[in-house]
Amino acid sequence: MGKLSSFQFITLNGFYKGADEDTSWHSHNPNSEESEYAKEGAQSGSILLFGRTTYDMMAGFWPTPQALQAMPEVAKGMNASEKIVFSRTLKKADWNNTRIIKDHIEDAVKKLKLESSKDMTILGSGSILAQLATAGLVDNFQFMIDPVALGEGTPILEGIGHQLNLQLTSHRVFKSGTILLTYQPKEN
Repeated sequence: MGKLSSFQFITLNGFYKGADEDTSWHSHNPNSEESEYAKEGAQSGSILLFGRTTYDMMAGFWPTPQALQAMPEVAKGMNASEKIVFSRTLKKADWNNTRIIKDHIEDAVKKLKLESSKDMTILGSGSILAQLATAGLVDNFQFMIDPVALGEGTPILEGIGHQLNLQLTSHRVFKSGTILLTYQPKEN
């Protein structure tokens, strides 16, 4: 049975994107500790899950020569990974190893968790994350907190349908001041 994890970059004040979908506040230094951690994650063999906006952003970068030059191991891992994009409007997915699920995403994820031995990871995709968290389908939440605060943005887990109680299972502090916090849903 596969597990579903979420990996999110967020600001100190809880935004996963700034005004006008801006994510430039997140540092992308290819020689950083965070990049080494990303390299490990890209080699995990997880099925990557995206909403349409995050998929378009990722598919517009990782298959490019710039991505291969800047972060070759991460790019290779991202490009080789099995990917699922949840979208009612996307007609075709050009990024290799990608399939589209148009409807009933909760049912699709439940089925994937039951039938697959592979773990799955949601990257970005705030509305999809909130929907799956509300349904109790997320087994593990990882928040990479950058040492930056924004004046405005979109909060992580915006629109969650109920209170979500979590327990901290691990943490890591990077030299840059970025902190990785890992949580699991708390058993009541």
